[in-house]
Amino acid sequence: MTLIKSISGIRGTIGGKVGDNLTPVDAVKFASAYGTWLKEYSGKEKLTVVVGRDARISGPMIHNLVVNTLIGLGIDVIDLGLSTTPTVEVAVPLENADGGIILTASHNPKQWNALKLLNEKGEFLDGEEGMKILEIADAEAFDFSDVDDLGEITINDAYMDIHIDEVLNLALVDIEAVKAAKFKIVVDGVNSSGGIIIPRLLKLMGVEVVELYCEPNGHFPHNPEPLKEHLTDISELVVKEKADLGIVVDPDVDRLAFICEDGEMFGEEYTLVACADYVLSKTPGNAVSNMSSSRALRDVTKMHLGNYEASAVGEVNVVKLMKKNNAIIGGEGNGGIIYPELHYGRDSLVGVALFLTHLANKKMKISELRASYPEYYMSKNKIELTPQIDVDAILVAMTEKYKEEDITTIDGVKIDFAENWVHLRKSNTEPIIRIYTEAASQEKADALAERIITEIKVIAGI
Repeated sequence: MTLIKSISGIRGTIGGKVGDNLTPVDAVKFASAYGTWLKEYSGKEKLTVVVGRDARISGPMIHNLVVNTLIGLGIDVIDLGLSTTPTVEVAVPLENADGGIILTASHNPKQWNALKLLNEKGEFLDGEEGMKILEIADAEAFDFSDVDDLGEITINDAYMDIHIDEVLNLALVDIEAVKAAKFKIVVDGVNSSGGIIIPRLLKLMGVEVVELYCEPNGHFPHNPEPLKEHLTDISELVVKEKADLGIVVDPDVDRLAFICEDGEMFGEEYTLVACADYVLSKTPGNAVSNMSSSRALRDVTKMHLGNYEASAVGEVNVVKLMKKNNAIIGGEGNGGIIYPELHYGRDSLVGVALFLTHLANKKMKISELRASYPEYYMSKNKIELTPQIDVDAILVAMTEKYKEEDITTIDGVKIDFAENWVHLRKSNTEPIIRIYTEAASQEKADALAERIITEIKVIAGI
């Protein structure tokens, strides 16, 4: 496995050879590059960086390496310890820090870890900034501080609670309505930091919580990507406990999925749709998601007389378009909610609080809420890449094959047919081609995906 360097950060598997994986040497190298870039970017004499991590087994090791590398560069560190991606994003501006690093490989399995890099606003760096950091890393152009100028560490373990308070103080979060609803909710925290922060948030909202895999020991009990095939345990427990719903987050708590009271998935794509429906009903405006996300958000936004646009995949691209369009809410169809009223980052806590307020106000079962939205079904597939596969040539060939259709090429190739669509793109985070399709039924979405996969394999000769 090679190190993957992209706008989503620097990630790799633990162990192995330097430069091929995320080894201790690579962690130090990229932390050094980030700190060096930050010095140049800020132009300040003294810098502060916020650092937090998820509960991965490798977390403490990578965390110590990164923190002490920053200290060696003369940068002060505010160490949040065990945290979440949105918590670090919230902490950076509140601390008037110059940047932030989150140590998490998000939804990747336990052998992975990563450095996610933030600017002074607590937002992800753009592609140009990321390229500068990679260039600094390749050149190893680091200049460490003298012994009298080393940075200092300040430990602050209060930020999960501060983050929760910031969410509960949002104008559209109605704690009393949620308390009155007397929800019973099962939480799957995939044995990471979501197992701490989500139950804590829910209890403050008056919810009865049933915890499943909420011990933050980094031993993920199932594949941590919150997809239906990985969530059989919580689906069964929701029914067994006669709970009103289930909540699932990924290891760094920026992706959010719900389980209906009957054990069925609410639909990862519909997390954003439901939150947007509520937010836009109270504060009319525009919405943005990426082009791999459901058409349902477009429909709901138009229903509330707003304008919807789609960005390239990647949180930084969504945020950029949200700012351009002055969007009230946005995010990604993978369960990532971005609510600028708090911050420009995917945040499961914001999603939970807005969703439960919406559900409480509607006074209906979660399955009934789901049935109230436009019916679209997605099929999410992937093809593993080998070095011999020329992805760009495949995308060019598919563009040519479907040139009579409505085609968008700002991020891979999206082909919009009248009744459905397919989006083909090389992943930012894994050595795969992603094939997303959407149609009016699951059978049609799956059939379209199978057809496209077959066509790609013919083109690639595999």
